[in-house]
Amino acid sequence: MSNVVIGTLDKMRTEAGTEVQYFLRVGDEELHLNPLLGQTLTLTHTGNIFCDACGRKTKKSYSQGHCYPCMKKLARCDMCIMKPETCHYAQGTCREPEWGEQFCMTDHIVYLANTSGLKVGITRANQMPTRWHDQGATQALPLFQVKTRQISGLVEVAMAQHVADKTNWRALLKGDNAQLDLHAEATRLTQAIESDLADIRLQYGSDAVLPAELDALSFSYPVTEHPTKINSHNFDKNPEVGGVLQGIKGQYLIFDTGVINVRKFTSYEVTASHS
Repeated sequence: MSNVVIGTLDKMRTEAGTEVQYFLRVGDEELHLNPLLGQTLTLTHTGNIFCDACGRKTKKSYSQGHCYPCMKKLARCDMCIMKPETCHYAQGTCREPEWGEQFCMTDHIVYLANTSGLKVGITRANQMPTRWHDQGATQALPLFQVKTRQISGLVEVAMAQHVADKTNWRALLKGDNAQLDLHAEATRLTQAIESDLADIRLQYGSDAVLPAELDALSFSYPVTEHPTKINSHNFDKNPEVGGVLQGIKGQYLIFDTGVINVRKFTSYEVTASHS
């Protein structure tokens, strides 16, 4: 990849390693970011946004990179993606039944993670460990394997009565949370939702929620300096974002000038340069 490229942003790709390896996707190019720590990286928004689904130019991005018509018609942009327990596939009203079959009517994992603290979350079984990299988790423990996205949402809702289901992104970027005993937390929380699990299995089948029986994982992120004060960059307010790259964690780039959530600006066309 040359030192200057232009294209639309996508969420950063990751690879597992001693520390998580990050690749900034700009159009058809990928920029390996880990070797650039301590160097100057600049992203300049051209003013163009192209829908991630249909490719048409749009003045505003909806649902992380979509034009308004696609946001209204695509299943991936429906509210049930944010609240999977509200899945309406069984009612025959899924926007894209075939998409739902591929992405929602498939095995999901309910997990515990250590991000800005202990949290519960869900992910498709084939998205481990990418999901945890995207969240900046330093630890993760799969708890349950379930048959559908909706069921994972029901389990998550039950657990969210006893543990956080969101990450405090500002705390996440200020440093790694202290290590937690995830197995002990798993035992505590599983006991707390025994009646909820029994109700879910009664409705969806005894095999609807099974123990994941997978090992806990730990992750290290390429950060040379955590910010003490968070200044958030936004292409809609300032088209040029950059500075000395001090770290990458979750989907955030950490500069000496502030931070930016790359995923938030999916489909924004940018010029990327480094020196």
